Amino acid sequence: MATDIKDTVAHPVEAAAVMGLLQARPRLLALGEPTHGEDSLLKVRNDLFRQLVEQEGYRTITIESDCMKGLAVDAYVTSGAGTLDEVMEHGFSHGWGASAANRELVRWMRDFNVRADQDGRPASERLRFAGFDGPLETAAAASPRRSLTALHAHLAAHVDAALLPCTAETLDRLLGDDDRWTHPDAMMDPSKSVGQSPEAHQLRLLADDLGALLDMQAPHLVTAASWDDWDRARLYGRTATGLLRYHHAMADAAPSRMARLCALRDLMMARNLLALADRGPALVHAHNSHLQRDKSSMQMWQGRVEWWSAGALVSSRLGAAEYAFVPTALGTIRHQGVDAPPPDTLEGLLYALPDDEGCVLDARRLAAALTDPPPAPRVSPWFGYAPFDPAHLAASDGLVFVRDVPQH
Repeated sequence: MATDIKDTVAHPVEAAAVMGLLQARPRLLALGEPTHGEDSLLKVRNDLFRQLVEQEGYRTITIESDCMKGLAVDAYVTSGAGTLDEVMEHGFSHGWGASAANRELVRWMRDFNVRADQDGRPASERLRFAGFDGPLETAAAASPRRSLTALHAHLAAHVDAALLPCTAETLDRLLGDDDRWTHPDAMMDPSKSVGQSPEAHQLRLLADDLGALLDMQAPHLVTAASWDDWDRARLYGRTATGLLRYHHAMADAAPSRMARLCALRDLMMARNLLALADRGPALVHAHNSHLQRDKSSMQMWQGRVEWWSAGALVSSRLGAAEYAFVPTALGTIRHQGVDAPPPDTLEGLLYALPDDEGCVLDARRLAAALTDPPPAPRVSPWFGYAPFDPAHLAASDGLVFVRDVPQH
């Protein structure tokens, strides 16, 4: 079996090796990770993105972070708005702004764009940053205020007031105190959520009407302001409707509640990714479970929940040539108690290879080689790491293997 595995190893983790596994240059190249918060994995991502920019013409990177907060990062890397410290503090969710590797990514993107401007390159050559997650933290969802009022303000500035379904004052009254939307107990206790209140129901209708008006006025709006302004307004609309839908599900006490919440989060992610695909090729980075083509699952307090990931949704829309998924598997995270993998697991078989560096493998050839017997599933001793399911190899376009993740 080990000899067969050696035959499937492609190359070190480089853009040329990854692209060599694909049918063509995809619009969305999704690089997954099995755990969060490890800068060594983010450095692999950063190096790959630099090479994709320089060798393959990629100009956008999007990560598993708040899509609304990410606008500040994009403004900084494209135009220098704000400071690096400010965007690292306010432009990321989930604590990602504290990462040294994320800071280095943003700094490099800004430097690249400054050089591009000095060289007189067109705006289309600038690097772009985006978050593609909703404004959702682990235990809470944001108020829809920011996205909904921003959408209304954009429309109010450019279309006849008589076409608007409501005034800004009406939105403010219906939204009420933002603390109502972010109640710390709402994730565990549906009765604490305001997502099915009369005000929330009315806001969902208004958000739908505002989004429809944005689409109906597109020919005017893209010339009255700019295509980027219209595209940003579409993000506001997707976010507002997605948040209101998510809050509605938070208030539902049905047994399927958590599965529905997981699915709604990935639906928000998928819609943001599909919009980004219209810009041109982008590198996508998130947890493997959000990017895989196979159904995702998680063991929660009430049992196992399953849902279709953002990657599965996007792949079904764009097709195999336009969406590529390259997950990451790893050997050890010793500082988290994840020691050398058992030799009969996928990670254990790869860990036995002589190469100490990361490598890219042909996932489908690897799947074909590991059939008799198939690898045993690895069990993680730490909740923050999800071993790669070897049953997902055949639906992946490649596999990055990182032998050891050092403490940073």
